[in-house]
Amino acid sequence: MHHFALKNGVLHAEDVDLSVLADTIGTPFYCYSTATLTRHYEVFKAAFGALDTLVCYAVKANSNQAVLATLARLGAGMDVVSEGELRRARAAGVPGNRITFSGVGKTAQEIAYALDEDILCFNVESEPELAMLSEIASAKGRTARIALRVNPDVDALTHAKIATGKAENKFGIPIERARAVYREAAKLQGILVSGVDMHIGSQITDLAPFDTAFTILASFLDELRADGHPIDHVDLGGGLGIPYRQGEDPDSYHPDRYAAVVKARLGHLPYRFIFEPGRLIVGNAGILMTSVILVKAGEAKTFVVVDAAMNDLIRPTLYEAHHEVVAVTEAPADRPSATVDVVGPVCETGDYLAQGRIMPLPQAGERLAVMSAGAYGAVQAGTYNTRLLVPEVLVNGADYSVVRPRPSYDDLIGLDKLPAWLR
Repeated sequence: MHHFALKNGVLHAEDVDLSVLADTIGTPFYCYSTATLTRHYEVFKAAFGALDTLVCYAVKANSNQAVLATLARLGAGMDVVSEGELRRARAAGVPGNRITFSGVGKTAQEIAYALDEDILCFNVESEPELAMLSEIASAKGRTARIALRVNPDVDALTHAKIATGKAENKFGIPIERARAVYREAAKLQGILVSGVDMHIGSQITDLAPFDTAFTILASFLDELRADGHPIDHVDLGGGLGIPYRQGEDPDSYHPDRYAAVVKARLGHLPYRFIFEPGRLIVGNAGILMTSVILVKAGEAKTFVVVDAAMNDLIRPTLYEAHHEVVAVTEAPADRPSATVDVVGPVCETGDYLAQGRIMPLPQAGERLAVMSAGAYGAVQAGTYNTRLLVPEVLVNGADYSVVRPRPSYDDLIGLDKLPAWLR
């Protein structure tokens, strides 16, 4: 569910008229809904009932400070994958003891900083990382709480670029090797074994892979208990998908059904459960607003050329991802429909937001909303073709705030510095 809906023929974000907002701010821009962020967090948290849980929002999905602060005030922890994300989480008011640090390539500098912030847990992805963490923690006189990320070799049945739980993926330690690595970890200075971590992928809409992975994990936890490891938590990662297409049934992978799988396979264990949802929380809480520049009738296709582009939202060309595209103002009933590609002005054939869509043929100057763009949208945006980063807006009821302003061309070009011999 989200809080973007037509009111009197005009799309609103909660109680804010998006047509008026576009006139004020100028397109393109991202718009996020506080009510949707709040509802999604609370529904996910509530699904686990009496289980001892900590929901650590995956910062990589959308790292805007306003989004992080909104979730932090609801009690969310944060899962980070870089020093920058850790700094963002701390700046949003999240204490170190509610932060987990994931990622396959943590640097020595990042590890040292995270140790100083006394974070809850490092999710360790390799034996070399474990050795480096021990060395740095010992030198600083600190103890690093760790969980090994175990790879169960389970196909998450999702896009190949966001699957993380197969043997061929770069993530985690093979579960067949993990028991021996835990034995080694228990002997290392500066290391406290405190958990187990497993994350098999993203945008998972079939619960069967979770069931398989958690069954494997339950057996592995029995082995760790037999070895005497003082495990206090199990991190099950994130990955639960969201509906991107109109007509999809969100109940087929509702948090309640996911929680039922967790409880069935692991709920009897005396551990705290950590979850790392990202897309589930923020994906349908955001849209990308854009304006039609022109409509171009080609030989084989009709192109609706808009002012947002692949540098603003790369998911369609990177992941072949589907985003619904809707008119901000309802078209007249007598307007003819056409099959169109919605494309941007970037000089790449891959610059498209939607392909083969049937819609009332938009006209120049009209606004469109690219739906379900709250996750992996603005965070992956760039300045290709010297295009400005788009602003981000957070709506709360009838109020809105620009939470990342649009930079100027002077700001962008000023990032380059000429060497002395070219001045």
